[in-house]
Amino acid sequence: QVQVVESGGGLVQAGGSLRLSCAASGSIFSIDTMAWYRQGPGKQRELVATFISGRTTRYANFAKDRFTIYKDNAKNTVYLQMNSLKPEDTAVYYCNVQLYSGTFWGQGTQVTVSS
Repeated sequence: QVQVVESGGGLVQAGGSLRLSCAASGSIFSIDTMAWYRQGPGKQRELVATFISGRTTRYANFAKDRFTIYKDNAKNTVYLQMNSLKPEDTAVYYCNVQLYSGTFWGQGTQVTVSS
C-alpha cells in the first residue's frame, strides 16, 4: 500500500505565493518520479512540474519562472513553490508518484487565486 497526501492549498490573492507539499508513504523502495498536475474548472488535468529520478526537473510552459519543484529525499516529499500566482492558476492540484509497483495519486488540494 502506498499513500500520497497533498497539503498547502488555499486562497491567495493574485501575485501571492503558496507552497504545496506531497508526502508519499507506505511500501516504497525507491521513487522514480514525483509530479504535480492540476485540473482547473471545466478543464482537463494537465502536468505542472516533474521531478525525475532524484535530480531532473521539467516544467510546463506556464510554470516556468514562477513555479519550482523540489524534493526532500529523506522524507519522500516533493514540494511545489508557486510564486506570482494568477487567477488562471486556480485549480485542484494533484500529486502523482511513480514507483516500480505502479502509479499513485493523491486526493488533491484546492488552490484558488483571487483577482
